[in-house]
Amino acid sequence: MEPVSSFYIKSSPEQFDAIVVGSGITGGWAAKELTERGLKTLMVERGRPVEHGIDYIGENKDPWTMPNRGRVDAKVADEQYGVQRQCYAFDEHTKQFFNNDRDMPYSTPDGRPFSWIRGNQLGGKSLMWARQSYRWSDLDFEANLKDGHGTDWPIRYTDLAPWYSHVERFVGISGSKEGLAVLPDGEFLPPFEFNTVELALKQKFDAKYAPARMIIGRTANLNKASDEHLAQGRAPCQARSQCHRGCSFGAYFSTQSATLPAAIKTGRLRIATNSIVHSVLYDAKTNRATGVRVIDAETMETREFHAKVVVLCASTLASTAILLNSTSSAFPNGLANSSGVLGHYLMDHLWAAGASGRVEGFENDYYRGRRPTATYIPRFRNVIDKHPAFLRGYALAGGAARDGWQSAAWQPGFGKDFKAMLRKPGPWHFSLGGQGEMLPRFENMVSLHPTRKDKWGIPLLHIDITHGENDRKMREDMADTAANILEDLGLKDVRKRKLTEQEYPPGLAIHEVGTARMGRDPKTSVLNGFNQAHDVPNLFVTDGSSLASSAWQNPSLTFMALTARACAYAADQLKAGKI
Repeated sequence: MEPVSSFYIKSSPEQFDAIVVGSGITGGWAAKELTERGLKTLMVERGRPVEHGIDYIGENKDPWTMPNRGRVDAKVADEQYGVQRQCYAFDEHTKQFFNNDRDMPYSTPDGRPFSWIRGNQLGGKSLMWARQSYRWSDLDFEANLKDGHGTDWPIRYTDLAPWYSHVERFVGISGSKEGLAVLPDGEFLPPFEFNTVELALKQKFDAKYAPARMIIGRTANLNKASDEHLAQGRAPCQARSQCHRGCSFGAYFSTQSATLPAAIKTGRLRIATNSIVHSVLYDAKTNRATGVRVIDAETMETREFHAKVVVLCASTLASTAILLNSTSSAFPNGLANSSGVLGHYLMDHLWAAGASGRVEGFENDYYRGRRPTATYIPRFRNVIDKHPAFLRGYALAGGAARDGWQSAAWQPGFGKDFKAMLRKPGPWHFSLGGQGEMLPRFENMVSLHPTRKDKWGIPLLHIDITHGENDRKMREDMADTAANILEDLGLKDVRKRKLTEQEYPPGLAIHEVGTARMGRDPKTSVLNGFNQAHDVPNLFVTDGSSLASSAWQNPSLTFMALTARACAYAADQLKAGKI
């Protein structure tokens, strides 16, 4: 296969069948599905090129071989990565995958916190995502209708189930079949294993809390590569605990490891990097999107690309910003925004609440093991019982580990006795942390700043979001319930953990969704059940902005399934001459 670089273009006068804006998890899937269905497709990415394996510059490098021992220089971090440095995956090995906050600012009202974690390069955040991959169920797709918060989803689980399967087989999801209605099973590779302590706690938990269950997290890492994955050039996970640096083995799913090679293989893909989409071009006479206007990230030159179909996959907030900036006499408040809800109903997962404790015994079990996932307790709140304080629910994730020599960094001591102490492992600990559903609320929104612009002359995105009463009560229950579970399992010195909104600002879960939601009624939603704009039939939005609720599961698998389904529909509609 030809190198990716041979498919790059700077400009083109031709009309493509489709333009895909963004190259992350959804952009990669859109390019794969559209090209494999015969459409000549242009992928437009605002960031720089990243070649698989070649540009993973922090891979396999030990901290002591790095200029700053794995830490980003404090002055550089303060001046350029004030927001990005909050992400768990940010360090000297990975900072090249994160945005420069100085060049790409945004605003919030009255200093209210929101942490927008971004990775603008070919592959986007697919290079450093956490890879947790869970199906939603009808409990999630029906929640808005049943409790009256948010608009009714125009699809149900049965609509998406075959597309979940389609995505899972290609991506490679390692997990266990559990038969849980709240968390449907999928097409799984063998699961990763519990360590000894986790397995003992799982047995206690399952016996005491049935029908709730502790399982191993489902992750987009190849525990065992199938023939399809080997044909993609991917190899099994090496359990190096370096996923966020990029993986030359292709053991975890990313645009570079899987969807981009598939799209390139068709010969129908072209890629324009360093191309910042300013707006979507629109023809009022035909009521069609005709392409995109871009600004060259390096030269500031403006140019246009044209296509019969436009698919926005730039990420929840970036796609919404593009639509808001695409104004005309027909759509003065943003393209496809006759409903007026574009930018509203922003959500992010609730987290940073849980508990940890000490596990007695297991002195002969020193091996914790390395694996790319954690233990996981799927949602149980408001499934069978009805909690009096809040709606919806959450999952709990965690794991067991034993203190090693690193723990001595926070202990006093020196000399012979101190060195001897370092050779003896400490006690085992087990923790649980929550991830919960945030209710969709109209007042949580994004808009374009009326006066401030970025270095390319594009209005800054203004982000206004707070947690509501339901959100706060759910987080209280996360901490209380996690602590109760650990005490019931016999742990000692159990401590709750619940950070404040200032300490864990919205956005830092990196699961922001909403703002261009799908729905049944064009008066209250932007998209229909195929991620197609109600107002502009050849415009599709398939990233997180399309979600009508956040559910409690990690959203990326649902992003991918929605994208594959929408692109199949778009290709069929285009071939039939309907769009």
